[in-house]
Amino acid sequence: MEEKLKQIGDNSSIQIMTPVSGGDINRAYYIKTEKQAYFMKANQNADSDFFQVEVNGLERIRSTQTIGVPEVFYFDQSSGNQEMVLLMEWIKGEKTAATEQQLGEQLAALHLADGSSQYGLDQTTYVGKLTQTNDWYNNWVDYFRKHRLQPQFDLVIQYNRMNQKRHLKLEKLIRDLDNYLPNQPRVSLLHGDLWGGNWITGQTGKPYLIDPSVLYGDHLFELAFTELFGGFSELFYSSYREVLPLANYYKEVKPIYQLFYLLVHLNMFGEAYGGSVDNILNRYIQ
Repeated sequence: MEEKLKQIGDNSSIQIMTPVSGGDINRAYYIKTEKQAYFMKANQNADSDFFQVEVNGLERIRSTQTIGVPEVFYFDQSSGNQEMVLLMEWIKGEKTAATEQQLGEQLAALHLADGSSQYGLDQTTYVGKLTQTNDWYNNWVDYFRKHRLQPQFDLVIQYNRMNQKRHLKLEKLIRDLDNYLPNQPRVSLLHGDLWGGNWITGQTGKPYLIDPSVLYGDHLFELAFTELFGGFSELFYSSYREVLPLANYYKEVKPIYQLFYLLVHLNMFGEAYGGSVDNILNRYIQ
């Protein structure tokens, strides 16, 4: 670790290096040198571009100058069958009365920022440990079908987590997706994996986004996921709506957008999420 720190200009000795919470598929550490504090992720089993993709996502968000993301100091670009690390600034602070208002306003500003005229992305990304292929599309429904729902459907079959009724209903929903989703919503840069654990608070209560899985798509896709597992206050939502009002079709598309993330969890964690998948399918497919 000291050799990696020297590569970024920190020649001081390590005073503290201790595991911390916050890791899921990665191990996480707090590192304190005589110069400054760092947050480090480590992973021995990830693909060689795993941290490169995360860094690219952080830089896309940073380039909009709308909301905070951690500064990246170092990352391994190829494992060589050894553990890879990602070294970032250590961010820690207490929420203030304005934190979630700022989070809502700044996320809306991110979704309003210019960036692309097409839906999708120009590289493969990850959601959790699952690979997500991407490409550019002029039609949101085509992208969402081919690069979000269909790949998760294929994995559900591969992992044998699909009874016949679920199979037939999900197959029909994917086929008929044009009946439910807008073809040409506003193109927004999305964090792509925004649950309550993927935003943190820094000094003076400033909100930061972490662990992105970015794409360009319908901003309501992002909002739907924030509602799925909680972690966001009403102040966050009202502040978001002040900057970017929600389309009147949001309630109709929200379950389908949440379905994608439920399928991800079904594939990663098993049948505990099967009932929620089925409830959404039953809403749309009789």
